[in-house]
Amino acid sequence: MTPTLPRRPRWRSLALLALCLAPLLWPLEHLAERYYRSELAGQNRQTLDLYVANLLGTLHRYEVLPQILGDLPALRAMLAAPDDGDTQANANRLLKNIAAQTGAEVMYLMDTSGKTLAASNWDKHDSFVGRNFSFRPYFSEAMAGHLGRFFGLGTTSAKRGYFFAAAVRAGDKTIGVLVIKVDLDHTESLWGKTPEQLLVTDHNGVVILTSRPEWRFRSTRPLSDSERTAITAIQPYPTRDPRPLNLSPTAWLTQTREITETGWSVSILAPRTLIDRPVRTVVAIGGATLLVVMLLLGLMMQRRRHYLERIAFEGKARRELEGRVAERTSDLEGLNRRLKQEVLEREHAQQELVRAQDDLVQAGKLSALGTMSASISHELNQPLAAIRSYAENAEVLLDHQRTDDARGNLKLISELTGRMASIIAHLRAFARRDRHAPESVALQPALDDALALLAKRRRSMDVELIRDLPAATLWVEAGETRLRQVLGNLLANALDALTEKGPPRKLWLSAESTGDGVNLYIRDNGPGFCMEALGRASEPFYTTKTRTQGLGLGLAICDTLMRAFGGELSFANHKQGGALITLRLRAGAPGVSLQPSEDRSA
Repeated sequence: MTPTLPRRPRWRSLALLALCLAPLLWPLEHLAERYYRSELAGQNRQTLDLYVANLLGTLHRYEVLPQILGDLPALRAMLAAPDDGDTQANANRLLKNIAAQTGAEVMYLMDTSGKTLAASNWDKHDSFVGRNFSFRPYFSEAMAGHLGRFFGLGTTSAKRGYFFAAAVRAGDKTIGVLVIKVDLDHTESLWGKTPEQLLVTDHNGVVILTSRPEWRFRSTRPLSDSERTAITAIQPYPTRDPRPLNLSPTAWLTQTREITETGWSVSILAPRTLIDRPVRTVVAIGGATLLVVMLLLGLMMQRRRHYLERIAFEGKARRELEGRVAERTSDLEGLNRRLKQEVLEREHAQQELVRAQDDLVQAGKLSALGTMSASISHELNQPLAAIRSYAENAEVLLDHQRTDDARGNLKLISELTGRMASIIAHLRAFARRDRHAPESVALQPALDDALALLAKRRRSMDVELIRDLPAATLWVEAGETRLRQVLGNLLANALDALTEKGPPRKLWLSAESTGDGVNLYIRDNGPGFCMEALGRASEPFYTTKTRTQGLGLGLAICDTLMRAFGGELSFANHKQGGALITLRLRAGAPGVSLQPSEDRSA
């Protein structure tokens, strides 16, 4: 049966698809607006920082001049003799020369009443000489001992400027005021013609500097009655009632910086069109991309038609192939019978493998029993040797009628038999892979007990014991019996190593607290470890002794017990000779452990 092909796509379907996809342009417009707003804000922030730095640099250049120039002799002479014509001429010429050198617009000297005695513009038609400026705030601030600051429109020159004023003093007395007026028109002209607009407002919210002349001396907010009264008194603007500057917040993107020392706010205003234009471009590109997507969808629908035709052709070819497959079926059936025979043979081999594994497990059990027997023999050697020694001593003491001392030896023999029972119980638990919960154990008493078992042997070998242990008790996470078992084995191995060395024989014991726990160091001045022994010291049945001296299980058992504590046992050679064994134990809680002792739980 010939398959029915779909009808060719129509433009009506594509138009409907376009209406469904058109809402995707809204989030695209939102993302583009946010991106371009962020970019514009970053650029304007840098521009604003440059303009603020330029403005402050201009003001700081003149800030200290009134205080410095007030000490000039010519100016002080003018204040001392205000009616002397020669003194006044000298002061005028001096102020004119300094103004020309510094770039200041005007410099003038006033007496304590606010009357101008000398000025740098004395020879101009708008000379300040003879005029009284006591109504200006900078005069009253200077007379009060402060640096006077003021921005305003000159009442004589009708030009804007920033005024710095400082008192001229003779001892503790103020004899006059020196004023410098700075022209900010040049700073304003540097802002140039850019789409972004700059404006500086004073504490009244009135625009005093701007890149748009029509905004100058207009108020950005409503003025209170007190502010209007102050404006009338000090006359900072050409008008006593500044007109409002109504800027649409939706038409401008504004960023502002405050200048605390002048009380000004510097703002940069970017027109909204700087964002709208690239956003419209992005949306147009998105629309064009959407149109391309629709055309691609139409092309895909056309390709689908061709794809269905190809499927029909491939169906015919598949039927022909099925005929050829049927011819091969008989051959595959014969192959399948042979595979079944091979599977049966593999199952038989698998059963043989399982039986072999059972035999290996049984052999492993027998090996474990041998290991445990050897371990018991190794661990009981030391207590048995101590019991033999105490029994011999008790016999001698009884011969000398020292009953109390003999009773003490018998008590120690009783404790050692209890220790042997505990060791046997722990070796049995070791063979069963039992686990005891660690408890807090005092390190120094455990070390003393282990040394006591080996005291007679150590003295007979003339081994010097050097202890460097803290006075405070070190508490570690371990088990009472297991820790003594580890320490006894390691100390016995150290004495074994010292038998191969002639006097002097030394054994060092030291301990320290670390951030991770407690480290115990056991060092001797014997021959040390060979390279092979360093790598295999903790392997079971590995030993450098003769068969009559040891089975090679001591260090293996110690390593297993240390790992059960959560600790670590490491072997090395000391740089000054001899072996160095390090026990790293976890720190325990101070005091008596509240957990049941492993001696009782075993």
